[in-house]
Amino acid sequence: MGMAGGHYVGRFAPSPTGPLHFGSMVAAIGSYIDARAAGGRWLLRIEDVDAPRCSLQAETDIIATLERFGLEWDGPIVCQRDRIAHYQQALDRLRDCGAVFGCACTRREIADSALARDGSRVYPGTCRDGLPPGRSARAWRVRAAGDIRFIDRIQGAQHEALESEVGDFVLLRADGLFAYQLAVVVDDAIDGITDVVRGADLLDSTARQIHLQRLLGYPTPRYAHLPVAVNPAGEKLSKQTLAPAVSDDAVEATWLAVLRFLGQNPDEALARAGLNEIRAWAVANWSPAKVPAQRIETAPKAYLGPTDPPEREHD
Repeated sequence: MGMAGGHYVGRFAPSPTGPLHFGSMVAAIGSYIDARAAGGRWLLRIEDVDAPRCSLQAETDIIATLERFGLEWDGPIVCQRDRIAHYQQALDRLRDCGAVFGCACTRREIADSALARDGSRVYPGTCRDGLPPGRSARAWRVRAAGDIRFIDRIQGAQHEALESEVGDFVLLRADGLFAYQLAVVVDDAIDGITDVVRGADLLDSTARQIHLQRLLGYPTPRYAHLPVAVNPAGEKLSKQTLAPAVSDDAVEATWLAVLRFLGQNPDEALARAGLNEIRAWAVANWSPAKVPAQRIETAPKAYLGPTDPPEREHD
């Protein structure tokens, strides 16, 4: 369980790239219940550091959906666009202590490097000891070093050898945007997050985030990675896989579907209950031990997009 005495601080941190789908609701409801069951706070953060992919319309829609689903957050909504100066300060601190270096490599130049667990490329260290003659820094990378071990509350013991399995990873991108890995670590520190409950698609990012927390002298939160909702082809529900937005007409049904997905076995009587009753039951009966430990799980059929690719329109 979380910390006693109301010291637990959790969060839900969606990227406003489209409406919330069933997979998003698993992370939202799972993190919300875990916080409330621990008597803790639950914060809402809009992860819009990758500005070109984000829209204010999507942000508005996400906030409205959370309100309709009875997911009440504590304190003001935080947006990453308001924290750019904090990310710059963190990068400057890492630069001052020699933990980061400028990198001139293009994507094509590292395209044949080994693959990391999450599908990115393991950086081969080309610019680690200085830029090649005549080249200037396009991006800034942090030096990856050491073995990171942590216990995930759902997935169990985790271990990643940063240098060989991840490589030096980007903190400031060639397009001038701060990378998610740096932004999320700074945000969690500023917000005093004690517990991160999110989808297991982010499990492979956690060692990187712990590495940055240690370099910056931040505390490391506890982690709990929930199974990721996928379609029958094993693809994560997303805009790209045509996952439909959750419907405002099926709030109670979606809550119950999420609780079943998370192994919570809601009472049959709740099938006729209202939102407040379902939410109260979920918090009172929350058991992280019942959450399936596999990293992916097929979403219920009602929450999947079209099974066939959309017909191409003819001229």
